[in-house]
Amino acid sequence: MAPVSDAAVISVNDLRKSYGSVHAVDGISFEVRRGEVFGLLGPNGAGKTTTIEILEGLNKPDGGSASVLGMDPTHEGNRLKELIGVQLQTAALYPNLTVTELIGLFGRFYRHARPTSELLNEFALDEREVALSKELSGGQRQRLSVALALVNDPEMIFLDEPTTGLDPQARRSLWEQIRTFAAQGRTTLLTTHYMEEAEQLCDRVAIMDHGHILEMGTVNELVARHFKERTVRFISHADLTDERLATIRGVSKVAHEDEETVLYTTEVPATIGALLELGEQLQLTGLDLAVRRPTLEDVFLSLTGRALRD
Repeated sequence: MAPVSDAAVISVNDLRKSYGSVHAVDGISFEVRRGEVFGLLGPNGAGKTTTIEILEGLNKPDGGSASVLGMDPTHEGNRLKELIGVQLQTAALYPNLTVTELIGLFGRFYRHARPTSELLNEFALDEREVALSKELSGGQRQRLSVALALVNDPEMIFLDEPTTGLDPQARRSLWEQIRTFAAQGRTTLLTTHYMEEAEQLCDRVAIMDHGHILEMGTVNELVARHFKERTVRFISHADLTDERLATIRGVSKVAHEDEETVLYTTEVPATIGALLELGEQLQLTGLDLAVRRPTLEDVFLSLTGRALRD
C-alpha cells in the first residue's frame, strides 16, 4: 500500500445541516489525507450519509465549510465531479439498459473514462454484460454500482455502505479493489456497518452519532483510548443480574449486546472463575464464555450505550 500523505484532500470545519428540528450534522470537523482509506462509522441516522452528500456536492450545508481536492463542493461541483467517484447507498439504475450500456452511458458523462471491458473484468461482471440491470442479483447490482463510481478513473471515491448485500467472497474481493485504489495513492471515504470491514480497510475512522463526531483515530488508538480491559462475553441469563455481575473481581463495567452480556475486566482469570462458580450455584448451563480484546464495536457501545448496527 502506498504511504498516506500529510496533504489533506478533504477538510471539514464546523459543518452543519438541519432538517427542521433535526440536526443531522451538528458542527463536525475532520480532515482526510491523500491516499487514506477513511471510515465514517455510526448507526442509521448518525449523519454519515448527509455528510458525504455535502462533500459530493449533492447537498448544501447550513453552516461551516468543506473542501474536497481544494474545491468547495457547493460552488465548484461540476469541476469536482470530474475528479471524484460516487457510489450511492441506494442506486437507481435504468432497469432496461444492459450492464455494458450502463457503464458506457456513465462513461459519456466524463471527458475521460475507463474502458468498459476493463471494468467488466475488474468487477466480475463479464458474464452479465448483456443482462438488463433489473435482472441482476443484489450483489451484482452492488458491484455494478461501485464500477460506475470508478468509470471516470477518479482521484478519490465516496463509498456509502459499498458491501451491503454482498456475500463474504464478493465483499473481500471489493476490499482488495479498495486496497488497490489506495496503493495508487488515491483516497477513499467510506461508510459501513461492518466492523470487520472498518478494521481491515481503514487507516483511520471517525465514529458519528446524532450528528456529532464522538471519536476519531486509528482502530488501535480508539481501543487504547477507551479500554485497558478485555471483555468476557456470554449468553445473558435473567439470574445473572447486572448488580450481581458488577461485584465480580476485576469487572469495571457490565454491558449488553444483542443476546450477550459483556463484562469489561482487568482480571480475566478471576472474572471467569467467579462466573463459573456463580453458574454452578445457580445451576446454569450453556454460558458459552468467550474472551477477546475490545473492538470498534465495544468502543461505540461504550460511547453511546448501543451497538453500531442499532
